[in-house]
Amino acid sequence: MERRTTARSGTRRTGLPLAATVLTGTVALYIALVAFGNITDFGTNRDFVRHVLAMDTTFHDPDLMWHAITSPALQDAAYVGIIAWETAAAVVLVVATVLGALGLRRGDFGRARRTASMGLLMLLVLFGAGFMAVGGEWFAMWQSKSWNGLEAAARNIVVAGVALIVVHLPGATVSDESGE
Repeated sequence: MERRTTARSGTRRTGLPLAATVLTGTVALYIALVAFGNITDFGTNRDFVRHVLAMDTTFHDPDLMWHAITSPALQDAAYVGIIAWETAAAVVLVVATVLGALGLRRGDFGRARRTASMGLLMLLVLFGAGFMAVGGEWFAMWQSKSWNGLEAAARNIVVAGVALIVVHLPGATVSDESGE
């Protein structure tokens, strides 16, 4: 791991805070584009959410069909909630990226780490609890051949999870001479 002392601050830096900031920024860009796409092309993923919630492409197991939400108003409310959550996560992650860039210059990565953690955890909640648990299991999305978003959710969980791990690696904070 490369370390150098900056002349301006006297603190030691590693490449890990930079990697954490770049990774956070990449995830921020991705989720911002997802939210933007869902806002500007509202109908495409609205159909996805409607089919998942209606459970109309599942095995139609009578023991599960009572889970279905067939009200278009409730389906749209759920979709708007997803978009709002994506947008909020994008904003938090953009702020974390800016804080990370400033932290690299100032020698303090703590606020960036906390903010990135919040944004990345928001994505883990959305894709893990929301899409995999609620969509995949409660609404039996795994049974649908045409409206199954579990692979995409898993990819998002992996990316957010890896980013969260990198952000929390011991060397990911810009530290003093003690190497903490």
